[in-house]
Amino acid sequence: MSPNPLRFNRFMLAAAGILGAIGIAAAAAAGHGADAPLLDAAALIALSQAPAVLALTLFARHGGLLQASTALIACGAILFVADLAARHFLGDRLFPMSAPLGGLAMIAGWLLLVAAAVVGRYP
Repeated sequence: MSPNPLRFNRFMLAAAGILGAIGIAAAAAAGHGADAPLLDAAALIALSQAPAVLALTLFARHGGLLQASTALIACGAILFVADLAARHFLGDRLFPMSAPLGGLAMIAGWLLLVAAAVVGRYP
């Protein structure tokens, strides 16, 4: 059974908003002389995944693989960006293997999107 669609949509819209805001903040900080490599990478991931999560949320009401895909992309991006932010602001990683785990979650989410396109029935 799929999660509550309204609750899922609200969570995913919030995730897209968080990623968008973090992406803009990281890009601005990198542009003003902060540790550019870490913050540039965080901005790139956040600003590329935020619109994807927003768009996928519009179709996620169909449930199943599409909701799983959206959730993996959003959670993976947040985890990846949080690790880069922790490295910059705290001087250490969030937890061991957090960035690779976030990256793998995003990759899995995008591959689930392919599976959803192949087996799903969408308008």
